[in-house]
Amino acid sequence: MANPFLRRATEYIRDAEAFLSIVSPAPLTTFLAGHKRQNELFDHPIRIIGSPGTGKTMLATLAEFRMVETILSDLNSQTNRPLARALADAGIVVDQKPHVAAVRVPMESEYRDFWELPYPPHIKTRLAFWLLQARALLGLIRGLTANGKRDLSQIRFRPRADYDAHIDQIGGLTADGVRRRALAVERAIYSVGSSLVPPKLEDLPEDATAPYDPFDAIEAVEIDWNGQPLELRPLAMLDDVHELHHEQLAALFDVMSRREMRFGRWMMMRLDALSPSAVLQSAGSPPAANRSEGRDFIDVRMQVDIKKADARRKFRTIAQDIANRYLPMIETFRNRDTPKIRDLLSTAQPTISKSKLDDLRTRVDRSQDDLEITSERRHSIEALVSEYVTNVVPQMPEDIELAMVRILMHRYDKRRANSTPSLFDDGDPDPKTPLEADRSVAHGAMIHLHHIYKRPLHFGIEALCDASNENAEIFLNYAGALVAEVETRAIRRRSLMLSADVQQTVLGDRARAIIDAWTFTHASKVRQLVYKMAADCVEKSLEPNASLDAGANAVAILESDFENIRADDELLLVLKHALANGAITIERNYGQGGKLWCLVELTGTVCLASGLTFLRGGFLPKKVKYLREAIADA
Repeated sequence: MANPFLRRATEYIRDAEAFLSIVSPAPLTTFLAGHKRQNELFDHPIRIIGSPGTGKTMLATLAEFRMVETILSDLNSQTNRPLARALADAGIVVDQKPHVAAVRVPMESEYRDFWELPYPPHIKTRLAFWLLQARALLGLIRGLTANGKRDLSQIRFRPRADYDAHIDQIGGLTADGVRRRALAVERAIYSVGSSLVPPKLEDLPEDATAPYDPFDAIEAVEIDWNGQPLELRPLAMLDDVHELHHEQLAALFDVMSRREMRFGRWMMMRLDALSPSAVLQSAGSPPAANRSEGRDFIDVRMQVDIKKADARRKFRTIAQDIANRYLPMIETFRNRDTPKIRDLLSTAQPTISKSKLDDLRTRVDRSQDDLEITSERRHSIEALVSEYVTNVVPQMPEDIELAMVRILMHRYDKRRANSTPSLFDDGDPDPKTPLEADRSVAHGAMIHLHHIYKRPLHFGIEALCDASNENAEIFLNYAGALVAEVETRAIRRRSLMLSADVQQTVLGDRARAIIDAWTFTHASKVRQLVYKMAADCVEKSLEPNASLDAGANAVAILESDFENIRADDELLLVLKHALANGAITIERNYGQGGKLWCLVELTGTVCLASGLTFLRGGFLPKKVKYLREAIADA
């Protein structure tokens, strides 16, 4: 089998047991079980919104009835137990029985084709809506019979109490009748959409025009479960609705937001489908003026709604679990004990060559001479660094120690210049703010060494996870590149563990390839924006005194300025697509220095490509004009 990391394996595996062996329950537990309105997710229309790779399709596939039934059929399995717990936490399973009969409906491009038909908008919307309802019912019935535990006679549909008069339009309440009617509707509407010359409105097939509203009519599904009747909530999960025309999506959403509808509706979409104002704010905006979030629909944002540091730690666990499930699928590891992803990535601190180390010593001496630092002051600075190394990082390489000494000498020079002169000064005054050698100075030293001497900066399992910005698809992309290198080493019978130098090279090359391959809307402007931001962040990070410690990886605009950007400004569109496609993240109302900022942060991919820190918090204060000029002429 080809490297599963590089081909989004969960979307290519059709066998349920093979899928379950590698899928992670993380999307269920993170985004559904923890949602503040979790108990209402099957009653309201739901928009599940996320960037590519956040797990929308994985979540929908895992929630399908056929998968749920497979999981519950063997709760002694080490694979199935955590998945069953996650399904229960999300409300899809109750008392080790299914509570929901869910079906995933991919929204392929053919639905968008209906918007090009020469009919009035309400007719085009109705045709697409009836087609997806028919396919949802057909898919649901297939899922209920997929595992061979029941036939059509053991499936019954219960209508809404006030909808008895409309039962005939959906084919009755038996699975056989509902299936026959859905097939007729699908065939009729599909023939309209696939015609080279669409029929005139008055010539549309009867099955394509006769009323058909199973989402309105059906309230529950009853099946035989281990010899007992079991009532289930029906749920249609419409995957990738962002593929629809934006006007078509708004019209379809308006139809599906009717409060009386009891058939569960989840609409899974990318951020691109939202307006710039909805993407760039913490809360979504409704696609129609008469719909409001919270009352008429609920948004589930596939981003971890906790502090960023906590989100990063949580994702490290999730990502390693995913990788360790994928590794056994690789042919190279079939005849040996499969390693853990952590064991393949060395965390041993690299060292620069002797010639580079000699050059670094010369650079430190030159800084002492240029800054007119006394020998006594240099000794005191070296003592600070030595104490930090002894107490905190006993195995620290000499190059980092030397780079820390150089940074502290420059900090001393800055603070000395701001000190109040004394009659007793001998040219070596103590600064008002004492110098300190700590982790932040060490990070600044590593940034300097990376850019000056090409010393590896990004290596180890934590760096791999942090480079992914809590996005599983991006993580698999980077992990796949590293695993491919491991496979090559295995074939050549070399040590499987990758050194820091190899990791840095592989990850950096992959990050630049990802950026070069961007083809989304406004991709060229986004590339120009992030590379401009990155270049300025590198310049700031390489200040001799490392004023921002580990350096910058973001720019910040005052909230008051950002809010004044007009809704039709091209800048908002560029930022929307940059955010939706994993080039930046945006945090509104970020408090720092007694002010509120809009923080525009580069993602791990751009930081990898540009040699910037993954640590958050360092930013460059800028104005909106800076962002606008950065995208000009792209």
